[in-house]
Formats: sequence, structure tokens, C-alpha cells
Amino acid sequence: MYAYIDGKLAFKSPAYVVIDAGGVGYHINISLNTFSKLGDAERCKLFVWLHVKEDGHTLYGFADESEKRLFLHLISVSGIGPNTGRMMLSSITPEEIQTAIVKGNVTQIQRIKGIGPKSAQRVILELQDKLRKEGPDTLISMPANNTVKDEALSALVMLGFARNAAEKVLDAEIGKNTETLTVEQLIKSALKSL
Repeated sequence: MYAYIDGKLAFKSPAYVVIDAGGVGYHINISLNTFSKLGDAERCKLFVWLHVKEDGHTLYGFADESEKRLFLHLISVSGIGPNTGRMMLSSITPEEIQTAIVKGNVTQIQRIKGIGPKSAQRVILELQDKLRKEGPDTLISMPANNTVKDEALSALVMLGFARNAAEKVLDAEIGKNTETLTVEQLIKSALKSL
């Protein structure tokens, strides 16, 4: 429902922030990772996810889209709710979580408060292939001025194609064509080869 909230930082604590955007104060739960990235800025922009349940609506905020993506992966695992996902992102960095999952490091995930051996194994079992497919650089912020190839690659990865395979096909398509292709044309021609 919401992609991000940008506004004046009215209140900041390690557990949540209040952002004044358009005269409305949004109470947004954050991880320690996001808290450390906020610094002392007067304005901030958080990528948010709205959790709707029968007794309330709760916003969760993230310093960047990659942390939000990892959070959504984590809460997709049975038994991992939003608060546990936030606890995981507060305990160790998103990069460490992704590396532990991809490498199958149960003990590192198990060290996180609230995660037992069965939950750690379930997280690895359900997310290992997804995160391996996305590639190690999915937690690196994308530059603001993407090239046509970068945007096409991002779209193909979001569609579920492996990053390495999509990149090879895109390189081949760019090499074949002498004229400059739009993102849409590049994706369409790459989909024929994938």
C-alpha cells in the first residue's frame, strides 16, 4: 500500500521513529540497522511495509529497499512474523543474514534472539535458493541513474530469473543489436532467449 514515507523526523528511538509527512505523524517501527543509518538528519525517507491484522495496522520502516526486500523474504517463512524479522535485522546486519542463509550457517542464525534450531533450519531451507538466485549484490543499493541494462536486469530478476543467466542473455542481446534499445525492447528480446 505504501512504498515510502518522506518527511521531517519528529522523534527517533532505536525501536521506532515518528515522521511528520504532510501534517500527519507516522509511527514506524524500525530495526537497529535502520536506526544507525538515520544518523542526525532532520529529514528522512523510509521504505515502509504495512502489516494489517485484526487489532491494528503497523508500519515497518527500512533505510533502503534492499533491507525491506530481505525483511519480506524473512517474514515469508512460516513461524517468522514481522517482529521476529525486525529482531533478526537488529541482531546482525542484512549482509550477514544473507550470507548466513546462502552458506547454510545455522549456528549464526540460531544466535539471534527468538530463533531456535528448527526456525533457523526452516529459514535456510526456504530462502537459500531464493537468495542465491538473486545474487550477493541485491543488498547493495542501486544507483539512482540506472542504465537500460541495469533496469532490464532488475526486472528479469524480479520476474524470477537467475541473475547470472539474465545478465548473460542481456549482454548477448545488447551485442546483437546495433541500435539503442529501450528497456522494454531489451526485456522482450531477452525473454525470448531465457
